[in-house]
Amino acid sequence: MPQTAPIVITGASSGIGKAAAHKLARDGVPLVLVCREGAKARAVQAEIIRVSGNKLVELEAADLSSQAQIRAVAQSIKGKHKTIAALVNNAGVSFTGRHLSVDGIEMTLAVNHLAPFLLTNLLLDNLKAGAPSRVVTVSSDLQRPLRLDDLDRSKSYKSFDVYGETKLANILFTFELARRLAGTRVTANAVAPGFLRTGLMRNATPMVKLMFKAMGAFMMEAPEKGADRIVHATMSPDLAGTSGEFFVKNQPAKASAPAYDTALAAQLWAVSERMTGLVPAPTATEPSQA
Repeated sequence: MPQTAPIVITGASSGIGKAAAHKLARDGVPLVLVCREGAKARAVQAEIIRVSGNKLVELEAADLSSQAQIRAVAQSIKGKHKTIAALVNNAGVSFTGRHLSVDGIEMTLAVNHLAPFLLTNLLLDNLKAGAPSRVVTVSSDLQRPLRLDDLDRSKSYKSFDVYGETKLANILFTFELARRLAGTRVTANAVAPGFLRTGLMRNATPMVKLMFKAMGAFMMEAPEKGADRIVHATMSPDLAGTSGEFFVKNQPAKASAPAYDTALAAQLWAVSERMTGLVPAPTATEPSQA
């Protein structure tokens, strides 16, 4: 029986997101591509439809650094699809310097962690209605200890540390989400797609870009390799019912030690709820949970 509920995938206009969308579309899977508005996104949608022959490929425009746009795109998806088969939180960024989102949040945190946190929570009812369903969040092996006391990085900013913090946040979010979804038949897993030749470092300094270009010839894999791993976590029958895992090269793997700190995960969840407006921020007389 053909699948009717769509898979929602963010950051699908380039890199591993685009490659994963191509693979899923070729299998006849209905897709909702969440990308920035623009000619590039529309061209990718048209390309995927043309190459795969799959006409069930929708485009939803959103800048995931904006919580208002995340809420708008979630509302649009919910209005069109009562059930969702999977949500792939793939979009990610890295910056050499500190930038703030339209919401006044450090940009890497806003896109890499708070966007998937908010979008997932907004689409949970539809994922539950589509169960068995899956949430797959793209993380990385490059995890760094998370500092809840300086999430906006106003005290210090080091690009790789900030990026690595958000990748740890992805795993903490995934593991906590899996615990909260126990018994719902909605699973949550995180995937390290590998050391890939993608556009993630497009905002890097010329020196860093040159370094990655040099490494690319010998050490980095094609985006399609990472896409295969995302598709495996999203579609493999072998993973039916598997939840709360971190996958490296399609195998369960150990994340860094802080990823298994349940107290830290609960704190991060509470902070993320407040930063995304899912719960009200505490007043001056209320104690902070962070």
